[in-house]
Amino acid sequence: MKKLLETAIQAAILGGDEILKIYSKDFEVEFKQDESPLTLADKNAHIAIEKKLVETDLPILSEEGKSISFEERKNWARFWMVDPLDGTKEFVKRNGEFTVNIALIENGKSILGVIYVPVTKELYFAAKGVGSYKMEEFLKMEEIDSLISNSSLLPKKENRKETVIVASRSHLSAETEAFFEEQKGLGKKIETLSKGSSLKLCMVAEGKADFYPRYAPTMEWDTAAGQAICEIAGLTVNQYLTTTPVEYNKENLLNPWFLV
Repeated sequence: MKKLLETAIQAAILGGDEILKIYSKDFEVEFKQDESPLTLADKNAHIAIEKKLVETDLPILSEEGKSISFEERKNWARFWMVDPLDGTKEFVKRNGEFTVNIALIENGKSILGVIYVPVTKELYFAAKGVGSYKMEEFLKMEEIDSLISNSSLLPKKENRKETVIVASRSHLSAETEAFFEEQKGLGKKIETLSKGSSLKLCMVAEGKADFYPRYAPTMEWDTAAGQAICEIAGLTVNQYLTTTPVEYNKENLLNPWFLV
């Protein structure tokens, strides 16, 4: 598992390097069928990540290569789930809140996750039996034990009295509003934290937030890495109003609503 984690980190860094090559200069924006922006950075990161992950001989399901049929992938016991650039809109806005997400899925469960933030060089990584960690600034690739020794174990201890919920400050669904009211009804002082991409899951894993209610659409590659990082840190990522964890490699890759 450590070797697979090391390979996933290497792949994420390579993907991040490709993204920064585009981010550092003017770039063209294409549009997918759903009209979300797709840049050359997505494509180049996908190629770099795939080139590294193929060394493991495990199948790869990436947002930029998602045309693999369910008939083919339903028999995959283990595979990589990749979002080469999560937060494309944040990339286009140039606010730095975009990530490279890589997860290892085993029988529908996310058992390894890597989230890399190319602009700040923050690295979140976790694997079953290894632990969940954050490196504040990734400087160079080393063996996994060395990376672990230079990282903080998640979650970190946060001394605060208020309850922090990760949510959009301007667009709250009725269900999310109901969740806020439920927490207020428990006598809690509520603060909100807003972040782009998979960093929302990382904020809970890190201990900077208590909850992330996502009562809106997401895709499997948006959450797989973050779910591993959260669950291995001892947290839950459960389907809306249940105690059932979010699962992966469904026929329809759209996630159910969930609460971290």
